[in-house]
Amino acid sequence: MDMKRIILDFTEKTEEFKELVQEAFNRDILNFLISTTTHDEFKDIERVKTISKQKDLKPDYLLFENKEQINEFLNTSTETQDIAFYKELTTKEDEAEIKQLSNITKINLLIVSASDWKIIPFENLIAEMYKKDTELIAEVESVEEAELMLKTLEIGVDGILFRPTNANQIIELKKLVGTSFTIELTRAEIKGIQKIPESDRVCVDTTSLLRPGEGMLIGSTAMGFALVHAEVFETQFVASRPFRVNAGDVSAYILVPQEDTESKEVYRTKYLSELKGGERVIVVNTKGRARIVSVGRVKIETRPMLRFEMVAEKDGQSVPINCVCQNAETIRLVDPEGDAVSVVNLEVGDKILVHLGPGATHFGTAIKENIIEK
Repeated sequence: MDMKRIILDFTEKTEEFKELVQEAFNRDILNFLISTTTHDEFKDIERVKTISKQKDLKPDYLLFENKEQINEFLNTSTETQDIAFYKELTTKEDEAEIKQLSNITKINLLIVSASDWKIIPFENLIAEMYKKDTELIAEVESVEEAELMLKTLEIGVDGILFRPTNANQIIELKKLVGTSFTIELTRAEIKGIQKIPESDRVCVDTTSLLRPGEGMLIGSTAMGFALVHAEVFETQFVASRPFRVNAGDVSAYILVPQEDTESKEVYRTKYLSELKGGERVIVVNTKGRARIVSVGRVKIETRPMLRFEMVAEKDGQSVPINCVCQNAETIRLVDPEGDAVSVVNLEVGDKILVHLGPGATHFGTAIKENIIEK
């Protein structure tokens, strides 16, 4: 997924203006809608991209709100300036006009405001525009609305325009566009398999449909995590559960999004026993591409389990990794070729995909401390 564009409306100098601008810079948000009042704050900062209706400000994107004016500009201007167009969507005719404008290749940004009907018009626009070079930007009134627009039709709009009133809103917006990332995977060799007669195992049911190749990273220690595949496969005896990962025992760690916005880490760990509906977890595919999904519910039941002891190599050192999986044909780990292999068919000497973790953790956050887990 490409990084979405956040445009902050800084056309007014409020009491919080300086704080908001600084927070935007801190979060590497650099697209601003400006005015004569605020232009001086940004004019000498090269990395900033400005948008304005006022041509004399020499913005990076010259903004139009009138179709006739933009047609005249395109027909007569010899400038190579990037162009944005703002349109309020209230009728089906407005939607048709926006689609027509998206065919004008010289328009770089189409900023659309829809105060009443939102989801259906934007679904139509996304379906029409997602393969075009013109970016579809939705003007939103809240962080919650921004999340909705960025995920509509799964593809989402290309970006959002928002007028923040406090720094926390900027932090939350940045978190929204940072939900796709990569987690490094490597291979580990199975050194031992132990049968456990009964354990409390945890199924994590998400509110998303997981895809072939996707699963969750689960480990008995923070040294490393095995990729446990989602139940996306149909079998002779069991229907697929493409929203589910039969993750492991209640004591295992799972990777969840990092909540600390100051942290450089993209994840932290959480016990499977702690998970509950409404929380978020990280889903990873066989290439290490990760995304964040929400938990719909967690099922804990007593089942027979298998404990896998594995070893991976890092910087010439052996790293021990353990995970406990339900002893059933439908539970699968992933081999280095990206194929899901049932745990009942795995043997000592087989290799599977794992992620090497940070080692010691304290309440799920990596720390530099000598902690022995075995």
